[in-house]
Amino acid sequence: MKYIRSALLASTVAFVLPTAALAQDMDAEVLHWWTSGGESAAVKVFADSFNEAGGNWVDTAIAGGQAARNAGVNRIVGGNPPTVMQFNTGGQFNELVANGLLRDLESVAGENNWRDVLPEAITEAASRDGKFYAVPVNIHGQNWLFTNLKVLEDAGVPQPETFEDLLAAAPKLKEAGVIPLAHGGQNWQDHILFDAVLLSEGGPQLMSAIYGDVDTEAARGPDFREAVEMFAKLRDLVDEGSPGRNWNEATNLVLTGKAAGQIMGDWAKGEFIAAGLTAGEDYGCTVMPGGYMMGGDVFVFPKGNGEAAQAAQDKMAALMLSPDVQVAFNEKKGSVPVRLDVDVSSMDACAQAGMAALQDKSSQVPSNNFYSPDLVGSVRDVITEYWNTPSMTPDEFVENYVSAMESAY
Repeated sequence: MKYIRSALLASTVAFVLPTAALAQDMDAEVLHWWTSGGESAAVKVFADSFNEAGGNWVDTAIAGGQAARNAGVNRIVGGNPPTVMQFNTGGQFNELVANGLLRDLESVAGENNWRDVLPEAITEAASRDGKFYAVPVNIHGQNWLFTNLKVLEDAGVPQPETFEDLLAAAPKLKEAGVIPLAHGGQNWQDHILFDAVLLSEGGPQLMSAIYGDVDTEAARGPDFREAVEMFAKLRDLVDEGSPGRNWNEATNLVLTGKAAGQIMGDWAKGEFIAAGLTAGEDYGCTVMPGGYMMGGDVFVFPKGNGEAAQAAQDKMAALMLSPDVQVAFNEKKGSVPVRLDVDVSSMDACAQAGMAALQDKSSQVPSNNFYSPDLVGSVRDVITEYWNTPSMTPDEFVENYVSAMESAY
């Protein structure tokens, strides 16, 4: 119960949370962390569809994924659960399942044929012991490069397709007074950038060896070292204001023409959409080499709200994965539908490219969230230390990384 204990400790932070109302027939308190402009527009699609179906969406938004998860887990363990709670796709809710605190969703999944329309890796990530315990609602590609097309054109720079292209474009961009790479210096953003480089330099096999097999020899190998060296070179592309910057603030630098591009999950596209910009005209989007690094979001359904609330939970689960809601939600969120059978012709060029990539199973690369949270936490600290310590050599980083891998098990 390591995660649950840490959440209980973190709950001493002064959050003021609403007391769960007595469950009415279709009341549903939904705890999530979607608070930016694009995120708020997206979650409203879920709220509106649930309310139109006769429900009552009670919104509990807590800024920051870690803060929201800690607060929600504490409430579940403490016997005051929300009706529905957000997690990232992957292993973050393992201990809640292991301790019998979540409802399984097999009846809803069976009635709606989820296994027939979801990628196999997503089904596995949402299931435990062969049963669905979460509703996956999207696929966020985490290794996109978003660019301001006018900035690139004015600087005489073509759309970069690789990290080498980014490095080659940097001198012209700097000469034009533009930040080559907008980056938010927070540990999870450092990790996203590192993994994008890792996948680009080493491919899906290296990602799987590092995060799936926890192969320390792979971490000491030449492909991993090449990724480490490339990651270090990218420091020269960011500005001095990067440390502590939120992801959407970095996106805004691209939106406003102060920066050329950003490596980020396609939730960043939601900010472009909210600003009224058009993919392929105002901004460019490129999946960096190696595959489509899949992340995303799921919702879980805690026990303990009473029998009346279960009808609301079942209705919510079915609606979130219904085809029309999937398209409408993901149009706002910037992600692609998690269902591979929906018509995305109404969606933007980036979403269509993402969905096309996902049709090829070999391109479906699980992000680090699909693996051990302990491993991810351990190596994330090492990655951020390296990013912020230019004097650290690649050899020192590799040994620190290997030690972090070993300490997680």
